[in-house]
Amino acid sequence: MFAPEDLMTEPHAPKERNEAEEIPKVDVNERGAKGADGSPQTMNKRLFVQLLVFDCDSSLNPDHAIEQLKTALNSRSVRGVIYQDVNAPRGLGVLTFSDDPSTFVAHVRPAILSLPGLVQRIDHNMLGRTYSQGYEQDLGFWLLDRPMSVMENPAWPWHVWYPLRRTGAFAKLDGREQASILREHAIIGRAYGSQDLAHDVRLACHGLDASDNEFVVGLIGQDLHPLSHVVQSMRKTRQTSEYISQMGPFFVGYAAARLGAKGS
Repeated sequence: MFAPEDLMTEPHAPKERNEAEEIPKVDVNERGAKGADGSPQTMNKRLFVQLLVFDCDSSLNPDHAIEQLKTALNSRSVRGVIYQDVNAPRGLGVLTFSDDPSTFVAHVRPAILSLPGLVQRIDHNMLGRTYSQGYEQDLGFWLLDRPMSVMENPAWPWHVWYPLRRTGAFAKLDGREQASILREHAIIGRAYGSQDLAHDVRLACHGLDASDNEFVVGLIGQDLHPLSHVVQSMRKTRQTSEYISQMGPFFVGYAAARLGAKGS
């Protein structure tokens, strides 16, 4: 949290600074593994993903709403998925993504507003961005191509999305212990993915989430049961049992329409 004295603007003339007080340079690039020439891959680009969830009022047939939203979003060249909400017969979800977050304001917003009768379920809003962990061999693939291919795959219609927040204690662990804890999760995730049971999309949402969550996770696959099963398996890990302070709400959707390049 910023204190007033930490704000980026300086309303008064800046004080003289010596070399030890120089403001550090901020690097917002994503970083991957080193290339063949030994230099690290860097990229100032990532995919932004937003999930909006709605209930249809009595004036709006949910199936008709999905078709109308599909038309409105396709006309604006938006990529994404529209879901039937498994837990709400009159509910639907709209998942959209772009490397330009202004897409959500310039294109998704007017498409949503063109359809009266949608009542937004605010507590299910999710917005996040893909991020690198520093060892990706093909940085662009992991930041952009891979998450889009997972979300758009027509063979995987079941999608479960949820936000989470770790405890502050996790951030205080040294890097080696953090890596060990995260590796336990990664091994489980790879096991489900290698058997085509569940595939994940992991997003950072620091400063983007109204409830101060840190991550958004999407679990995607051809059947629903393995998506529930992987969450159950993760409960036993040290990260979930000791260092997760909040998970959910969970949105369970079945892909009813696909948008943009993969639209159908």
